[in-house]
Amino acid sequence: MVPVKARFIFNPHSGRNARNPYLLERARAFIWENRLAAEVVLTERRAHATELARRAVAEGCSLVVAIGGDGTLNEVATGLIGSSAALGLIPCGSGNGLGRHLGIPNPGRGAFKTLLHGRVRTIDTGVVDGLPFFNAMGVGFDAEISARFNRLTKRGFSAYVRTTAGLFFQYRPGLYTIRSGDTELKTTAFLVTVANSDQYGNDCFIAPGATVDDGLLDLTVIKRASLFGAVPLAARLFTKSIDRSGAITRLRGATFVLERPSAGPIHTDGEVHEAGARMEISVRPQSLRVMVPDLTSRP
Repeated sequence: MVPVKARFIFNPHSGRNARNPYLLERARAFIWENRLAAEVVLTERRAHATELARRAVAEGCSLVVAIGGDGTLNEVATGLIGSSAALGLIPCGSGNGLGRHLGIPNPGRGAFKTLLHGRVRTIDTGVVDGLPFFNAMGVGFDAEISARFNRLTKRGFSAYVRTTAGLFFQYRPGLYTIRSGDTELKTTAFLVTVANSDQYGNDCFIAPGATVDDGLLDLTVIKRASLFGAVPLAARLFTKSIDRSGAITRLRGATFVLERPSAGPIHTDGEVHEAGARMEISVRPQSLRVMVPDLTSRP
């Protein structure tokens, strides 16, 4: 059941929300139809959703719902870390990685019903140099892709594929040193991803077997990506078989130190930031409560 007081945070600039403003009315209708003690508030700028989420918690809300893509999810969830409030998710983005991992359907297939009939699952949070991430963070090729993709006016899976293909032949791998516990790895890498869930989104599995509540993060290094190896590698990403590639190294741990020759971009849940040459990455176990479908209640 939905807690007594809830707050819905709607990002009007999120791709699908901007194209389909009916979602705002759908949220308001959902509140009215179910006689909820709730309201919808709109974001106005970057990081505003975090402010709104923290205000909702301070005002006694026990459910705070993010309506938007992975960036909106990241901002709202950041405001809820360590609180007793639960995150509700109406996934409206291009990838919806965390939502897919948790089995949360899209708005037309039951996401709103999950808020009424779901259960709370407590998951881990990743942090890189103070920046939280809930699905994945990365450096290298995927950070460059995120930067280009975020500049597009029209997004979606096909746009992501075109952006990836356009950069693939231009990008040059970088040199990285990775430390976790007693393990040290020095490698040239096309990309390095540290994942909380098992996928980027769109069922593209960068860390098969990863789970969001094991107290660990899963690091994947793609060491090379040649013209002839690109198609087989892409196929492995979508068939959960990336571990079988000789171009892949996987590590699992609670902390990582990642070093590169110079500062540059990183992404957290697809949002791009500048970071230094040395990054510290860690997990905060069991730090975020999320409403997910209750499979036991299905007939």
